[in-house]
Amino acid sequence: MKKTHLVPVAAFTVGAALVLTGCGGSSSSAGGDDKTVVVDMWAGSADDTKALQAQVDVAKKQNPDLKIELRTAPWNDFFTKLTTNMASGNMACVTGMNSGMLSSYTSGFQKLTADDLKAAGLKESDFAAGTTEILKNKGELYGLPFDTATMLVYYNADQLKAAGAAEPKPGWTFDDFEKTAKAATRDGKQGFAVGMGDFQWQALPIAKAGVQPATKDGKLQLTDKKFSDAATWYAGLVTDQKVALPVASASDGGWGEDQYSNGNAAMAVDGTWNAVSYLKNQAGFTAGMAPLPGEGKDSLSLILGSGYGISKTCKNKDAALKVLGSLLSKDSQDYIASSGRSYPARTESQPLYFQSIDAKFRPQVEEVFKAAFANVQGQYVTDNWSKVGSYIQPQLVSVYNGQTPMSEVLKNAQDQFGK
Repeated sequence: MKKTHLVPVAAFTVGAALVLTGCGGSSSSAGGDDKTVVVDMWAGSADDTKALQAQVDVAKKQNPDLKIELRTAPWNDFFTKLTTNMASGNMACVTGMNSGMLSSYTSGFQKLTADDLKAAGLKESDFAAGTTEILKNKGELYGLPFDTATMLVYYNADQLKAAGAAEPKPGWTFDDFEKTAKAATRDGKQGFAVGMGDFQWQALPIAKAGVQPATKDGKLQLTDKKFSDAATWYAGLVTDQKVALPVASASDGGWGEDQYSNGNAAMAVDGTWNAVSYLKNQAGFTAGMAPLPGEGKDSLSLILGSGYGISKTCKNKDAALKVLGSLLSKDSQDYIASSGRSYPARTESQPLYFQSIDAKFRPQVEEVFKAAFANVQGQYVTDNWSKVGSYIQPQLVSVYNGQTPMSEVLKNAQDQFGK
């Protein structure tokens, strides 16, 4: 899946990488120097690093008595080095974390208490509804969010108009979705493009079922009847309803997004993080967006994002909490919002994000974001969640090609990883 929060998150496209020192390395990275706090975050380009440095500069201004050092690495390298540094007790005091990756790294982070938040000058009410779920695992708070996202349906308005199909809009249903997809499947174009990334393929089944593939306490439930039936319906968009093409190979990780971007499919699912890039697409078509379709009160969408936590090995927790508070302060969040790089988690900064968007797109983005974030739930994952995704993703090729039933793939994954 593609994602950016200033940078890519969980299988997302990455720009030119700026590889710096990495996650650990010196004693100060774990807080060895009482006056030094290292901030570790992934970055996919020089522009990403520059934007992160601007936020660190806010922290420096607010904490003149501290030395604050930023270290970055590209997404994959970041987590490879984080695994090594966590094992060696050399994590940076303030370390970045993504909602979909947290379950693999909770042992490296301190659980944050109400007193910790107070020391950081923060409170949960500073953040938009639901966003503090982003870095919670099994009900425990391991960090606070930097940005927030959810999944949307993006559509090609020109293709829908040519097909006489209704444009998606807030409040639409799965019946509406199917009608639009069928009407737009014509003239060598498809009405929809299925996803390969975890969030891209799971979003519609979760919305349709009203159930996540894991429980709040971290138990895998891929074979839950509601979820399994909804996932089977999703695969049937290719095999039964013929409104989407099968995926050529497992290496086509961004299949759905690419089919949509290239004008081959009228609709695809992707995150809010790509809203502006789709609206300004290079193919030149008129793009639109809508919340996921619903099934009444049972419709459900996930709230996603990234943020920062405090490592267990940090030797100066008080200083780290001050830096954490500054990185998530109004000044820092206003910066990322007004730059349009990311949708901030802090409520009072969110209006600046919409102001950063071209006036011709602004009303639609604001309306759709408001609707899409109205019924969200924090993502539930298991302790071995990354292994579950790594197993299922390549199997989707045979599912979409009609060679293997979706229910069989889900059962096999449940049997292998659900114990």
